[in-house]
Amino acid sequence: MAAQGGISLSSEMAAFARRLGHDFARPDLLIRALTHASAGTASRAHNQRLEFLGDRVLGLIMAEALFTADRQATEGQLAPRFNALVRKETCAEVARALDLGAVLRMGRSEMISGGRRKETLLGDAMEAVLAAVYLDGGLEAARAVVLRHWAARLAEAEGVGRDAKTALQEWTQARGEALPDYAETGRDGPAHAPVFTIEVRLADGRHARATAGSKRAAEQAAAAALLALVTGA
Repeated sequence: MAAQGGISLSSEMAAFARRLGHDFARPDLLIRALTHASAGTASRAHNQRLEFLGDRVLGLIMAEALFTADRQATEGQLAPRFNALVRKETCAEVARALDLGAVLRMGRSEMISGGRRKETLLGDAMEAVLAAVYLDGGLEAARAVVLRHWAARLAEAEGVGRDAKTALQEWTQARGEALPDYAETGRDGPAHAPVFTIEVRLADGRHARATAGSKRAAEQAAAAALLALVTGA
C-alpha cells in the first residue's frame, strides 16, 4: 500500500488494515498506532498519544450509538452499557478478533514476556488504531470501523445494566460473601452539574470504578464493571 512520502505498509499490516476495513491514505498513522512504547525511538513515534485520542473517539461514537439505539433508556441504564463497551477488556477482545497482536511492534523484552497477548497492550493499541482511522479519514470513517467491529456487543448491550447493583449483590450472596462496598472517590465539575466517581469493592479486594453525572448512575456503572470482571463476561 503506497503512502505519502513513499511510506508503505508491510504485507502483514496491509492485511490487518483490510481486516479492520479502512484503506489508509496515510499508512504512517497505522504504523505509529501499532508501535508500542517499548519499540519507540527518537525517530520512531509510538502509540501512546494516539491511545489517548482513540479512547475519546471510541467514547463519543459509543455514547452516540447507545443514545440512538434506545431512546427510552435512562442515564442509569446507559452508563453501565457504555462502560462495558469501551472498557480496556472489550477493546482487547476486538483486537484479538482482528489478530492485532500479530502486527504489534514492540521491544524485545516486551515480546519475550508475552506482550502480543497482554490485555492492556492489546486494548491500548486498539484505541490507538481507532485514533489513526479518525485522523486519516475523519469521524465517519472511525464510526464505520467501530460500528462494524462492536456490532455484536452493541446488539447485546440493552441487557447490560438493567440493575447491575442487584446482580452483583446476588452474585456475592450466592457465594456466601460480604455485600459489595460502595464509596465515592471523586467529585468534579461545577456545583450545578457534578460528576461523581464511585468505587465498588468486594471483600477479597477486587474492585472497579466508574464515573457518571449522578451517584446512582456511577454506582450502577461500577457494579456492572466489577460484575464483568468477576464473571469474565
